[in-house]
Amino acid sequence: MLKLFTKDFWDVIARLILRNKIGILITIVLITFLFSTQWGNMRFTHTEANLLPDDHEVNIEYNNFLKKFGEEGNLIVIGVKDSSLLTVKKLNAWNKLSDKFKTYKEVETVISVKDLQKLVKDNANQKFTLEPFIKDSISSLKQIDILEDELFNKYPFYDNFLFNKETKTIRTIIYLKKDIVNTSVRKDFVIDNLIPTIQNFEEVNNLDVHISGMPYIRTLNAKLIVDEIVWFVLAALLVTSLIFFFFFRSFRATLISLVVVCIGVMWTLGILGALNYEITVLTALIPPLIIVIGIPNCIFLINKYQREVKLHGNKVKSLQRVITKIGNATLMTNVTTASGFATFILTESTLLKEFGIVASLSILAIFILCLLIIPIIYSFMPYPKDRHLEHLNKRWIGGFVTWIERMVKHERIAIYTTALVLLIASIIGIYQIKISGSLIEDMPKKTEFFEDIRFFEQEFNGIMPLEFMIDTHRKQGVMKLSTLKRMDELQQLINETPELSKPISVVDLVKYSKQAYYNGNTNFYQLPTSQENSFILSYAKNSTSNVDLLKNFVDSTGQYARITTFMKDIGTDRMERIEENILEKVDKLFPKDRYTVTMTGKAIVFQKGTTYLVKNLVISLSLAIFLIALFMAYMFRSGRMIIISLIPNLIPLLVTAGLMGYLGVPIKPSTILVFSIAFGISVDDTIHFLAKYRQELLANNWKIKVSVYGALRETGVSMFYTSIVLFFGFSVFTISSFGGTVALGALVSITLLFAMLSNLLLLPSLLLSLERSIANKEVLKEPAINIIPEDDESDELIL
Repeated sequence: MLKLFTKDFWDVIARLILRNKIGILITIVLITFLFSTQWGNMRFTHTEANLLPDDHEVNIEYNNFLKKFGEEGNLIVIGVKDSSLLTVKKLNAWNKLSDKFKTYKEVETVISVKDLQKLVKDNANQKFTLEPFIKDSISSLKQIDILEDELFNKYPFYDNFLFNKETKTIRTIIYLKKDIVNTSVRKDFVIDNLIPTIQNFEEVNNLDVHISGMPYIRTLNAKLIVDEIVWFVLAALLVTSLIFFFFFRSFRATLISLVVVCIGVMWTLGILGALNYEITVLTALIPPLIIVIGIPNCIFLINKYQREVKLHGNKVKSLQRVITKIGNATLMTNVTTASGFATFILTESTLLKEFGIVASLSILAIFILCLLIIPIIYSFMPYPKDRHLEHLNKRWIGGFVTWIERMVKHERIAIYTTALVLLIASIIGIYQIKISGSLIEDMPKKTEFFEDIRFFEQEFNGIMPLEFMIDTHRKQGVMKLSTLKRMDELQQLINETPELSKPISVVDLVKYSKQAYYNGNTNFYQLPTSQENSFILSYAKNSTSNVDLLKNFVDSTGQYARITTFMKDIGTDRMERIEENILEKVDKLFPKDRYTVTMTGKAIVFQKGTTYLVKNLVISLSLAIFLIALFMAYMFRSGRMIIISLIPNLIPLLVTAGLMGYLGVPIKPSTILVFSIAFGISVDDTIHFLAKYRQELLANNWKIKVSVYGALRETGVSMFYTSIVLFFGFSVFTISSFGGTVALGALVSITLLFAMLSNLLLLPSLLLSLERSIANKEVLKEPAINIIPEDDESDELIL
């Protein structure tokens, strides 16, 4: 029975390609044009990466909070730490700057020192009224002294809200309209209005203004991602083309390869647009990835063509053999690589699922493009000149292969010992790996906006919102004194946590109301007693100002309240301890039959997402191993060979994980990708080696040693060259300003380097040591797929 992907199958494919050259090229141009029409659908993400499934409990809780109180990440803060700000001219300029922001349509409200107001008791009308600290503008230093005294000493409601009384740092809070926070309007406001306005203020007043807040951070972070896409693509093209030219010494071959991978990038962007996916920090990596993965395909195909031409001088026959002999091998290696990425599709994280879909489709697309374009272009070109074939005679890499062969022959004990030592050391290192759920850890450390994040962490204990929503299960339940007392105790615990800022809620407003009732006496900034509550509340109900303030902390039904605090950039372990401590207090304070308290916010959603991904890492990697094991089983029909083939590819993953532990590289969304990606790529070398090994067994009448050394000599050079391309290709990511991208590039490069050595040293050593149990006709049955047909000459890549 005819098997799939046999020689006959590839003969048919070769005839179809070479007989329909013009039609295929026109089809590729049309498809590329159609994909280009989808580029307009590409959009850059305007929200943080949500790593959790949509129906995850943490996401549900966060969305419930948003329904009650709206977007919580809509504030931008600007601050100045400079004693000269507290002078007449500069303080007036600062207040004028704040007033200017109120004129922008994107801004909902602005709170600055000038906007702060005293809550004053109006005995005549039995209500509270608001009276500004600054009525018009500052005219004397005496006014500033009075303002400082009142803000820093007499009104604790504002303490650590707009100022730090110890360092005299002052800030202004700008609340954007909630409906624009996750749109491009936010980006336009930040880039075109906010930043230029503040820069102008700095120049005029000789002040250093710090800017932060999630809308600002997200905007500049996204802008850097967009800028880096172009640099990554250009850098990947430059590095891979230089290496390619170094191998082939041919501008023509280099140019053809660049054309192929550039079309591959265009298709990738088209796939993104057609699927209507956002460009995130992960999907932005795919275009340069396609270049890095596509170039080795080009190396195999072009090298095979040039070797065939040199062998018999028949161009048509050479092109046919390129397709029939190399097509199967490149298909299998690309399928295994795509499988490594495709495992992310099976996760429930939308971010990873989209990354897996686009990456796996793009890898298969670049394989198709290489297989079609390279033979067709060469069919129109003249025969290669002698100088184009000179690299085939250069065996400068022979020394490396000779060393490998000598090690496998005489130093197998040393190879096993080294592998064992690395394995033990790696396991120890793995136990030192930490998990990071920080929203800002991967952000560029040398940027001004990252330094500003640290500034506000130091002065105001962070800018990442953390929210508590209290459901009292009844209307107007929030204003019950018993509820307010419970909330006050919870706020005290939050305030005592060094990583969290001073919380603010309706409790603070009620305390402020009592202080106002007693004519501003700071000794009465506390919750009212049950006797005081009724008449203070009657004043508050008559005050429209209190109603306006209340809507920020209590929903319209009075059933739900919020406590808002801000957190520093802390690790997942510390955050889990803080959460455990706070929730333990919550369980004691709020009986579950009367209250439901939810801890939420963007920062905690991201941290929970990271923990979720780590738990699913084993599943994702296991799926990749299982899928690739299925390919190996289908190709070699041998269970023992599957085990032997997996060992050299699993050890490099363990070594990389151990290095992460020793070097302090945490597990996070970016570094989680390393293992599935590297495994999917590194197993390609194993496939090439074992395929050639089986061919050698058949040719050498099942003589084990001769076959192993023959396979090693034949495939060692190609494995070395492709590994070099992949190593330097992935190293391109280390030029990124994002820590996660740098770690991803470096770790994948290191893993692939270890994988190459493992496949060249450990794999043949295992075959030789276990020759009696694995190298016989019963174990190595007739394969379902002949990756390298037996009737072909060697496919050695000799450059």
